[in-house]
Amino acid sequence: MSDTPLAAVVAPPPHDRPLPEAVRLLARRHRPRSYEAIPWLVAIAGYFAFPDYLQLGAQVFIAILFALATDLILGYGGVITLGQAAFFGSGAYVCGIVSAHGWTEPLTLVVIGAAAAALVGLVSGFVVLRTSGLTQLMLTLIVAVMLGEAANKATSVTGGANGLQGMVISPILGIFDFDLYGQTAYIYCLVLLFLGWLAVRIIVYSPFGRTLTGIRESEARMHAIGSPVFRRRLTAYVISAALCGVAGALLAETTSLVALDALSFERSGAVVIMLIIGGLGRLYGAFLGVPIYMILQDRFAQADPTYWYFWIGIFLLAIVLFARGGILGLIERAARLVRK
Repeated sequence: MSDTPLAAVVAPPPHDRPLPEAVRLLARRHRPRSYEAIPWLVAIAGYFAFPDYLQLGAQVFIAILFALATDLILGYGGVITLGQAAFFGSGAYVCGIVSAHGWTEPLTLVVIGAAAAALVGLVSGFVVLRTSGLTQLMLTLIVAVMLGEAANKATSVTGGANGLQGMVISPILGIFDFDLYGQTAYIYCLVLLFLGWLAVRIIVYSPFGRTLTGIRESEARMHAIGSPVFRRRLTAYVISAALCGVAGALLAETTSLVALDALSFERSGAVVIMLIIGGLGRLYGAFLGVPIYMILQDRFAQADPTYWYFWIGIFLLAIVLFARGGILGLIERAARLVRK
């Protein structure tokens, strides 16, 4: 997680500091860094360098958006969750059901999926966020399991174990059709990932985001200074749910199929593992953790199709023991040593 000290989060600026200087400091902290362009340049280069893998690239972008949304509430907000698939699956199923019943415009379907997931987050958050620790963890898992069972039973609406089929997705803006090679899907998912990342970046560096970090570090102290802890966490929870819903809707649109695994525990667990690998509470942890996990999953499954999860576990243990803060945390420590 981020090593931001609590004092830096909650302490007011010194009274003798001129306001313009404080504003300039805030602007410098929010200013984009040159290294932040790296993942986007890599993604653009990948479009031209790997034309046969654009469909896979689109799925990677969807997983990154899902992980980024999860990190907002887990890494920054400190909410222990194993049920983010509830929001991902809600967005996917609602998008798919609406599409199968005649509304096929992709951008509005994404908005509808996000709204549905946000509603699930709002309702469940009123209960989940009033608890903590193991109780909170189990409640998040129960929400996802209940939605999964509901989707499995409502076969006339969701298709049950056979998956929701019959989706039709119109061309984006009436121009860009989803092609077999995944060119449109790649660019579409990349653009929405960028917008999602931009939203999370703005939130993280805003006073609201700093308050979230303070709540994660010491909830009792934030209560003591009068911060509306529950309301702030609930707001972040709903925003995270909405972004998860966008990711789910993108999966439905780019594959034209929604299956029960969209609400599965495996999906919730995998996204947490991805964040641990990349680095919890770090804006770019998802960008590292997702591709590394997906590459390892592919390699380990090829080498040992039956027990590949064992090797993922060994790798995760190594990360926890020797790379606190994930790969990104390791890179940050190495950079500090080089500067010394």
